[in-house]
Amino acid sequence: MNIFEALRVSHETQRALAARLLASEPQGTERHAIFLELKRELRAHETAEERCFYIPLFEHDSTVNASRHAISEHHQMDEMVEDLEGQELNAPGWMAGARKLCEKVEHHLKEEENKFFQEAGKVLTEAQKLSLAKDYEAEFLSLKMKEK
Repeated sequence: MNIFEALRVSHETQRALAARLLASEPQGTERHAIFLELKRELRAHETAEERCFYIPLFEHDSTVNASRHAISEHHQMDEMVEDLEGQELNAPGWMAGARKLCEKVEHHLKEEENKFFQEAGKVLTEAQKLSLAKDYEAEFLSLKMKEK
């Protein structure tokens, strides 16, 4: 598996969790559980991705700006999660905030997959793509275990 395939695994998990969150009911514990799982997935993915994918791409002039942009979007999503954490799940506006978060996540994933992966693919060697995937997967799993 190369780095792009490894990242897409979490991307698909994020998409599924976002869809489940938006379809959830405010009563009961389901919405809270889904939100917590999405939060964990985002945190582990973002951190592992930044350490094992974006940081190595800072070495290449052609991918510095895209890396900065992606990291900035991670920060925006973190702030959105933090805002949602400060509200009751059934509070007015919570679902609107969750919808904005899910839209931001989808925008970010599409941008990475349709634009940034192609740029990164031009500067990384095949060996780097495989090595970065292993580094990412190990880091991601370690971070996920810490979040539980």
